[in-house]
Amino acid sequence: MAATIRVPKTQRARRELLKHAPKLVETGKKTLILHGTKTSAVLNSVLSDIYHLKRDNAVKYTKKNDNIRPFESGGESSLEFFSLKTDCSLIVYGSHSKKRPNNLILGRTYDHHIYDLVEVGVENYKPMESYVYDKKLAPKLGSKPFFAFIGEHFESSEELKHLKEVLLDLFRGEVVDNLNLAGLDRIYVCTAISPTTVYMMHCALRLKRSGTSIPRIELVEVGPSMDLVVRRHRLPVESLKKEAMKTAEHAKKVKNVTKDPVQGRLGKVYMPDQQVGKLALSNDIKGLKRERREAKKNKEHSKKQKVNPE
Repeated sequence: MAATIRVPKTQRARRELLKHAPKLVETGKKTLILHGTKTSAVLNSVLSDIYHLKRDNAVKYTKKNDNIRPFESGGESSLEFFSLKTDCSLIVYGSHSKKRPNNLILGRTYDHHIYDLVEVGVENYKPMESYVYDKKLAPKLGSKPFFAFIGEHFESSEELKHLKEVLLDLFRGEVVDNLNLAGLDRIYVCTAISPTTVYMMHCALRLKRSGTSIPRIELVEVGPSMDLVVRRHRLPVESLKKEAMKTAEHAKKVKNVTKDPVQGRLGKVYMPDQQVGKLALSNDIKGLKRERREAKKNKEHSKKQKVNPE
């Protein structure tokens, strides 16, 4: 059966398609949060806290999904379908079993196909509700965070290198050119305990007087915090990685050409000095011939007036 291409018939449908179309400068990545066939109370709390931290740019499904089996052939088609449906490029999938308790899978997609996956086990989890602090210090929604990766294993261990990349993509938010330092109010601290274990905590930043122009910064834990134990990870295929790393070539700047929102495209033309004052004027100029004809007519007209006085 041949696949049919449906063309949008309304302006609203066309606008929705334009939102999903590739862009020269991509917007912030959306996160899709999913539940597996079975989840524990700890894992449900972890997924809820991740959604709370990214609720301005995340989609959460609460129904159980039986046919999702990452790291297995054919078990990722549902993930790719949900990624296409919600236009999400980051995936957080939670499941619980006897073999892999409190299992959390973090993944990225490219063109709505699975790009890479990291499977971690959650241990020593403390939810956000268990922390007591001044609510005025609570990080604001959509603020850009700091990241601190402590430990040499982030440079030597391939598993932790991969986990570091995925965590940065998951929590950094939209990429911007400029930042207001007064709006930086949170930090994610990741400490490498072993080649496969990372202790991660979320802290608020408290600025205090230091007697100088640079304030003193204190960290206040606001949660959540947990140990992430890497179980499995899958790096992207080299051909797919090369395709995903391509950047759009910006058009070359044309010299002396500008664009105006009202007048459109404008150009400047530079000409050398013509030195008009030194040009020799001839008598065969059309403008001078016209003046002579008019002077001759006026002269003839004045003669007729003298010959035939009233």
